[in-house]
Parts: sequence; C-alpha cells; structure tokens
Amino acid sequence: MLIRVKVIPRSSRTALAGETADGTLRVRVAAVREKGRANEALCEFLADHFGVPKSRVEVVSGAGSALKTVRIGGK
Repeated sequence: MLIRVKVIPRSSRTALAGETADGTLRVRVAAVREKGRANEALCEFLADHFGVPKSRVEVVSGAGSALKTVRIGGK
C-alpha cells in the first residue's frame, strides 16, 4: 500500500495529526530532520500504527521533503 504523508518534525511528541482535504496523512514526529532521523521516526511510527514490521515500511519518494510517499507492507 502506498500512502502520502506530510511530516511535521521537531514536535513535542510523535503522533498522528489528522488528514488533509486531499487524503494526505499528517504525522508529527519528535525527531529533527537531520541525517534522516525524522524519516526513521516516521517509519517506526507507521510500522507500529499499521501493525507491520519496521522493515516493511519505506520512504519511496520525498526523503528530503515534508511531503513523502511511503510504502507499507509491500515489496
């Protein structure tokens, strides 16, 4: 499954922040954007949220951007 995610880094905690009008999932992460830490925190959060192993969650596009496409569960 592919989902679009808008990441809000440096939040007070990592949590789901809702959905935009176009269906993009908004996720707040406590991690900073440096050295892929926010992407790592996002993948960990989504793996836990969807009940899949972390190895099954990957950022497909937008690794350096706030708007990302994330693949969950697929190869």
